[in-house]
Amino acid sequence: MSVPVPAPDAAPPSVPSSPPAASGPRMTSRQRLVLALLLGSQFMIAVDFSILNVALPVVGEGLGFSLAHLQWIATSFALAAAGFTLLFGRVADLVGRKNLFVGGMVVLGLSSALGGLATSPEVLLTARVLQGLATAAVTPAGLALLTTAFGEGPLRERALGLNGALMSAGFTAGAILGGLLTDLLSWRWAFFVNVPVAALVVILAPSAITDSRPERRPKLDVPGAVTVTGGLLLLVLGLTRAGETGWTAPATLASLAAGTVLLVAFVRIEQRAAAPLVPMHILKRRSVVWGNAAGLIAFATETSLVFLLTLYLQEILGYSPLATGLAFGVLGIGTVVGGVLGGRAVGRFGNRRAIVTGGVVQAAATLSLVALGTSGAWIWLLLAATFIGGVGNMLMIVGFMVTATSGLPDEEQGRATGLATMTQQVGIALGIPVMSAVVTAWTGGLTGPEAVLSGVSAAVLVNAALVLAGALLAGHFLAVRDQGGAQGKE
Repeated sequence: MSVPVPAPDAAPPSVPSSPPAASGPRMTSRQRLVLALLLGSQFMIAVDFSILNVALPVVGEGLGFSLAHLQWIATSFALAAAGFTLLFGRVADLVGRKNLFVGGMVVLGLSSALGGLATSPEVLLTARVLQGLATAAVTPAGLALLTTAFGEGPLRERALGLNGALMSAGFTAGAILGGLLTDLLSWRWAFFVNVPVAALVVILAPSAITDSRPERRPKLDVPGAVTVTGGLLLLVLGLTRAGETGWTAPATLASLAAGTVLLVAFVRIEQRAAAPLVPMHILKRRSVVWGNAAGLIAFATETSLVFLLTLYLQEILGYSPLATGLAFGVLGIGTVVGGVLGGRAVGRFGNRRAIVTGGVVQAAATLSLVALGTSGAWIWLLLAATFIGGVGNMLMIVGFMVTATSGLPDEEQGRATGLATMTQQVGIALGIPVMSAVVTAWTGGLTGPEAVLSGVSAAVLVNAALVLAGALLAGHFLAVRDQGGAQGKE
C-alpha cells in the first residue's frame, strides 16, 4: 500500500485551513479498542524498562545481589530486548503479528509473576531475560499491528503520536511507580503489577485485533538472524561494560569489536540472501536510514538524561528515590503533550520539520541544564527544562516513527517496525552507558557534590550536542529526494 504524499515543506493539499480535529477522519469504535489494547501493552513495556531502577538497592539487599552485579537486573532485560527485536519483527511477518503479540504478552505475564516470586538472583535474572524477550516480540508486532490498522494519513499519525507519547511517558512513569510500590508495598509489586494488565490484553486481543501477514511464507533468514542478534547483544554488552570499567578495558574492546564484525557480516549476508531479514532496498531508503538515525539519538539522549538528572537529584540535592521519581513526573507530562502535538505537527508541517524542530527544542532545553548548581533552588530550572525538552523529544520521536514506517506496503511493515523498535531499544540500552562513561572520565574518580556536578554538566553538554547534530543531519538528508520516493515525508 504505497501512497504518494506531498513534500514536507509544503502544506498537503488535503489539509483544510480549519483545525484538523474538526473535519479530519474519525476512528471507529473497533479502532479505538485496538488502539487502547496496543497502546496499553506498549505503555506497560515502557514502564518495565525503568520500574526497577529506583528499587535496585532494595532488590539487591533482599535477594543477596552484590553491588558489582546489581546493574545486571537492568542490563539483562535491555540485552534481550535490544538483541532479539529485529529477529522477532521478521518472525511476526511469518507466523502472524497477532499470534506473536498475544504469545509475547503471555510470556510477559508469566515472567513477571516469576520475577515477583523470585527467591534468588538466578531466578530474578531469568525472569528479567524472559521479560526482555517478551518485549522484543510484543513491541514490533504491536507497532506493525498499529500501522496496518491505521492507513497512512492523519489517523496513523495520531495513533503513532499517542504511541510515542505513552512509550516515553511509560519510561518516566516506571520510575515514579517503582518508587511508590517499593515504599508502600514491596519491590515485588513492580513485577506483579504487569500480570493483570497482560491477562486483560490476552483475553481481549484475539477477538479485537485483525491479523495480517504475507500470502506466501518465505524461509527465515537464519544466518542473518544469528549475526544481527549476536552483533547487537555484543555491541550493547560492550557499551554497558564501557560505562562500568572504561572504554579501554579488554572485555569492552573485545565485545565492541566482535559485535561490529558480526553486524558487518550481517550486511554482507543480507546482500546475498534469497529471503533477507532486512532487504537492502529498505535500507537504501533515506526515510528508513535517517528516520531511524533520528530515533536512535532521541531515545539515547532522553533516557540517558534521566540517568544524569537522577545522579544530580540524589547525589547533589539529596533527594530520595521516591522524590526523584516524582520530580520526573513533569518530564512525563511534557512527553504526553509532545505526543499529542506530534501527530498534528507531522500532518501540518511534515516529518522532517517535526524532527528538526523537536531536536532543536530538546537540545536547547538540555543545554540550559548546564547552569544547574548545588542549591535546591535549581529544581525549578530542572522541572521547566525537562518539561520543554520532553515536548521536543516527542516531536522528534513521532517524526521518526512516521518517517521510518511510511511508504512501505503492509507486508513489509513488520520489517520496518522491527527496525524502528530495535532503534528505540538499542538507543535506550546504549545511552546510559555512554553518558556514564562521560561522567566517569570527566570526574577522574573524584567524589563529592562538586565533582559529580562537574561530570553531570559535561555529560549534559555532550547530550545536547548529540541531539542537535542528529536532528540537523536527519533534516538535511531527509530533504534530499530519495531513490524513487518523495521528499522528506514518504
